[in-house]
Amino acid sequence: MSGWIYPAPRLGSRGLRGRWVGPSVGGLVVMEPSREGVPLVEQLVNPFLLYGAIALGGIGVCVALPRRGVSPQAIGALLAAIAGAAVLIGLGLGAPEALPNIHFYIFSAIALGSALRVISHPRPVYAALYFVLVVLSSAGLYLLLSAEFMAFALIIIYAGAILITYLFVIMLATQSPTEDRLDMLADYDRAAREPVVATGAAFVLLAVLTTLLFSGIGQLPEPRDAMAREGLMAELPRRVESSLRGDDLLNRGDELVYRADEPWALELDAVERTVLVRRATGEVEAVGLPDDLRLRNVESLAFNFLNEHPATIEIAGVILLMAMLGATVLSRRQVELDEDLKAAQASKLRLGPGGGGAAQPVPKAPERGDAASTQRGLPGGRFSSGGRDAPGGGQA
Repeated sequence: MSGWIYPAPRLGSRGLRGRWVGPSVGGLVVMEPSREGVPLVEQLVNPFLLYGAIALGGIGVCVALPRRGVSPQAIGALLAAIAGAAVLIGLGLGAPEALPNIHFYIFSAIALGSALRVISHPRPVYAALYFVLVVLSSAGLYLLLSAEFMAFALIIIYAGAILITYLFVIMLATQSPTEDRLDMLADYDRAAREPVVATGAAFVLLAVLTTLLFSGIGQLPEPRDAMAREGLMAELPRRVESSLRGDDLLNRGDELVYRADEPWALELDAVERTVLVRRATGEVEAVGLPDDLRLRNVESLAFNFLNEHPATIEIAGVILLMAMLGATVLSRRQVELDEDLKAAQASKLRLGPGGGGAAQPVPKAPERGDAASTQRGLPGGRFSSGGRDAPGGGQA
């Protein structure tokens, strides 16, 4: 199977411009090629335009990176924007019947612009805030692909855990003297190190991955068709029953019919979208499923993990359990060490400075009105009166 890939709505829905455009692979619409024998990348976009835009984008990013003296970041951002626009226009001309909706362009522009500011902004705190925009816009793109689980996982893991820790480290490690004096920043914040090498390596990698993406589509496994997905609803009896009762398709005393060989699965026809129901009178009839009763993205992902990759789930659980136990042991050792240090310090204070003598008596506070009440003892046998020190107890 080979074809063009575009962001798509949910499985079974119409294309992004109101027409059927092909099967779906993991939330991506696949456009079947119409020209046999032509490389897929050439069917999608002109290769010279694609690789030329990648080269122009690399130059723009390299120019936009911070440097000592005058930094033409606006010119670099403009070159990168021109490169991105050229690729989008080429994609639109190559397949005008499958253009994505406006939300795809909005989220993509925010993600690319914010990513550029992450690596070009001289202040790490602002770079981290731009990274928040990258995460949120990427989550929006996942939502357009009907990948709700990936969208929320991206926000929870990056914005909720890693990024918060990163911000705390930045605030504790870097303290800029002023808000507007960039020359007071450290050298590694004001200027990028090896910008040409870093940008060249990144965009060469981008070109290689883009080529591999188009050349590897033909080796992708066949997508699970809609009938197979509908058949999985038979293993969700509580959700099916709740939906039927919500639409008043099940009355009091009615119950769903389960399979004889698989007592956990319902007697469900995926083609006709019907399920067998035993009425209170004992009669068995087929009831149509509601139109909004579909397999959710998270449920499909759960079936895929547990049916096809159970070992991955088990290994991840063991690793997380070992990490939790290791953290518990390390924290317990730290608490015990702190208690030992406190006990040793308290014993040292009781025995005095010599370590083996008798406990030092606590000096008695002078009576109010006494002449000594105006003096306070200082180390080395000195006394202070009126804020000035004098040796031997005398006053200066």
